[in-house]
Amino acid sequence: MKALITGATGFLGGKLVRRLHGMGWETTALGRNPSALRQIEAEGIRTIRTNLEDQNAIIDACKGQEIVFHCGALSSPWGRAQDFYDANVVGTENVIRGCMDSNVGRLVHVSTPSIYFRFAPRLNVREDAELPEPVNEYARTKRLAEGRMDQAHSDGLPVITIRPRAIFGPGDRSILPRLIQRLETGRMRIIGDGKNVTDLTYVENVVDALILCAESSPSTLGRKYNITNGEPVLLWPMIERVCKALNLKYPTQKIPYPIAHNLAGMLEWVYGLLPDQPEPPFTHYSVFVIAQSATLDISAARRELAYHPRVSIEDGFEEFIASILHK
Repeated sequence: MKALITGATGFLGGKLVRRLHGMGWETTALGRNPSALRQIEAEGIRTIRTNLEDQNAIIDACKGQEIVFHCGALSSPWGRAQDFYDANVVGTENVIRGCMDSNVGRLVHVSTPSIYFRFAPRLNVREDAELPEPVNEYARTKRLAEGRMDQAHSDGLPVITIRPRAIFGPGDRSILPRLIQRLETGRMRIIGDGKNVTDLTYVENVVDALILCAESSPSTLGRKYNITNGEPVLLWPMIERVCKALNLKYPTQKIPYPIAHNLAGMLEWVYGLLPDQPEPPFTHYSVFVIAQSATLDISAARRELAYHPRVSIEDGFEEFIASILHK
């Protein structure tokens, strides 16, 4: 099977391209990070260095492919609106165009459950749940990208989409590493009552889901699937475990959620006025993520994709901590 993986220099894309290569697939890794591409190439995998916004390069990359996994995106709680639009909407349009021009057999799209969230708890959210006003530019542009996928499917392109929640594991450079950096400063506070529940997803389970999407029945085409570990956890006890494992001080002081939410708004306003608009110490979205409960219903993925998380939160956590300690 010949497959193109966009975002292959990212966390999820890198895991996927290596798994497929190990399974004997003829894989092409597409990404922007030259050093990461060199590492992938050294493993015998074909690479293409380009931006998602480069339409001609993306169209060329899709030629001859049987399946395309679109993992590439600009994922961040902060940034310029145009940058998000270019990467997540224009980039997706280019991938769709390339797949349609080359009659690619299937396009598997990685979206985000961020499109579900509002600044309040939301539990057991299903794929057909009402979508609120997007909480940030990332959510807004990924929602637009899903709309482009819906139109492509209507136009005859075989498309299937997953919405994985809070991916973690060895090699993660975003969720837990950001949290650890905050803990290392000693200035982190517990926001809210510290009893919020969240979903996490071990990265290899997401790779499993992507491969299942590649091989699923035609009845799944055009559908969207939530992907998590299926075992919601109390977030702050998990953070306390991170502190104990890495010998960091666990925060004991608490800040009420409304105060932190309003403070994040002021910081976003101030930092948005600065010339280079650096990311604030925390944002509305990051405050929400660590203070409010948010979980997904994955029954559709279990039923229609035969998705069953192989790696538990406990085992995934141990793997992640070991990767940090042995750097």
